[in-house]
Amino acid sequence: MENIENMENTKSIKNNKNNKNSKNNKNNSITANGMNLIYEVQEDISINDVLTNIFHLSIRLKNKLINSKNVLLNGTFVDTRTIAHLQDLITIALDYEEDNSNIIPTKMDLKIVYEDDFLLAINKSAGMPVHPSILHFEDSLSNGVKYYYDLIGLKKKIRPVNRIDLNTSGLVLFAKNEYIQEQLIKEMKNNEFKKTYLAIVCGKLDKKDGIIDFPISRKENSIIERCISQNGQNAITYFSILKEYDNYSLVECILETGRTHQIRVHFSYLGHPLLGDSLYGNKLDLINRQALHSYKIKFIHPVNNKKIKLLANIPEDIKKLLK
Repeated sequence: MENIENMENTKSIKNNKNNKNSKNNKNNSITANGMNLIYEVQEDISINDVLTNIFHLSIRLKNKLINSKNVLLNGTFVDTRTIAHLQDLITIALDYEEDNSNIIPTKMDLKIVYEDDFLLAINKSAGMPVHPSILHFEDSLSNGVKYYYDLIGLKKKIRPVNRIDLNTSGLVLFAKNEYIQEQLIKEMKNNEFKKTYLAIVCGKLDKKDGIIDFPISRKENSIIERCISQNGQNAITYFSILKEYDNYSLVECILETGRTHQIRVHFSYLGHPLLGDSLYGNKLDLINRQALHSYKIKFIHPVNNKKIKLLANIPEDIKKLLK
């Protein structure tokens, strides 16, 4: 248990919300002014090459920013054919307002783990969905984020980067603009965005660590439930036993893929469903939801290229099982 408690108390990164200093990336030529990005030209280059090879924009977002006049050369709107010269300044203006009125703002006590001009990370409580739905139209995490955006005067769409189940607790990262979301999704596809969970599973596993590699698909005639199927999508979970108890085990899980219910389905298939998981195991008195917590995410910051590690405190319902 000591290693888990130490992880809780680690301050991996300070809240940078009030740090207004420009942040340089690894080539010292991109700086941030609020939400806007500025590139100082190193040699003659077309705007198209800068947007494609320096900022790594998708064709869709590149065209959107050009058409909306949010790409500037020395303060003047340009198109992709323009040639920039040494020490010219190319600005991508990302602080434009967006309509987010589709989500109702709801005041709630958000557990903010990290925030800067581009990112917002929250330790979500169990029992709260990330997205609004018919059953949770006003009490999802996105409703709380919308209220918070209104409070700080940020008129941007709500963009969760990673998603966790309603009854899973832990870290959810929000991108404050479209560019940041796009870059982090690329990191996920390249396996540079690392997601680590703590799970409590029934019984004791035969191995102390290993790789679970079974494809997952939607269960026939079910909208929600997933199952192991050779016709499913590739799904890989790395696991390590942190501590064994009389009737259950604390397991650290690192996801290489991010399939729906992946950890829950994998351990259920092995005969060790998560404690409290009524969908893939049995409901227990020990905990009233699946014992699963998204406790760590690691990624590269899309603007300053720094390695970011965020940790979320373990909730009380899981803590009491670890005593």
